[in-house]
Amino acid sequence: MSASCCSPSGRTGPLPEPSAQPRAAPETRARLAAALIELKGGFFDMGARTARHPGDFDAPRRKVRVSPFRISATAVTNDDWAAFVAETGHRTIAETDGWSSVFHLLLPDPVRWPDHPPGLPWWRVVDGACWSAPEGTGSDLEGRGDHPVVHVSWFDAQAYCTWAGLRLPTEAEWEFAARGGRARTKFPWGNERTPGGRHAMNVWQGRFPTENSAEDGHVGTAPVRAFVPNDYGLWNTCGNVWEWVGDWFGRPPAPRLSRDPAGPEAGDRRVQRGGSFLCDDSYCERFYVHSRTANTPDSSTCNAGFRVAAAAA
Repeated sequence: MSASCCSPSGRTGPLPEPSAQPRAAPETRARLAAALIELKGGFFDMGARTARHPGDFDAPRRKVRVSPFRISATAVTNDDWAAFVAETGHRTIAETDGWSSVFHLLLPDPVRWPDHPPGLPWWRVVDGACWSAPEGTGSDLEGRGDHPVVHVSWFDAQAYCTWAGLRLPTEAEWEFAARGGRARTKFPWGNERTPGGRHAMNVWQGRFPTENSAEDGHVGTAPVRAFVPNDYGLWNTCGNVWEWVGDWFGRPPAPRLSRDPAGPEAGDRRVQRGGSFLCDDSYCERFYVHSRTANTPDSSTCNAGFRVAAAAA
């Protein structure tokens, strides 16, 4: 079982075979598409000047041009996902396999679940953990309908996109939208982690991984419209949950002008962007607008979801 501090990779078997996916009714697709934010695209500086973690390949900055596209204002919610499941009967990889990865402090009895990736005891392998039971059998989504859906793999996110007539954003589209038009800043609102002394994202406060003071108001996920949107109208592009994008993970192209980059042609992990409620400045520090991590496309965790995109109308 391989792992990273941000997203443990727990599945190493054969990848799921592609299969025909159901599609939503035309009126449902039209409604979902109408909710997307239209962006004109353009040039922007992608990445960071220097990398906190060289293996993340989020530096150096490079000039990128993205074509016009549309993207959702928020991550897909539990209510959104429930509607998809009700219509299609889709079962996630976590449901099929019977387990997923849960952060230990979210469990009522972590001792009950001793299995964890090597060197990462804060991640526990929990039977029954899935999108509708985020902390395992006996847990539920009460009060979390407007929270981002979690315990969904990249393949599960793709199934939702196929049904909805949408797609995952490319990594370049994601960062262009996440920045909200601001150039060379660490966050969508500027460079201060707590602008004006206010918490602006859902990340870790305290001593990782044993004490979270939850000064931002949240221990686990937050509602997708918590805090304040960026200047393009996107919410929570830093913190809350990692978001799957379409690209395979790899070294970015040389720092020269790149038009609509789509990442490597192949790989073994897919990119995740935005950080999560577990990001901490004393440990991983991957809560910046340029931060990236990756996981195998069949892996699922309690801190990863996705948002959707489409070509320009």
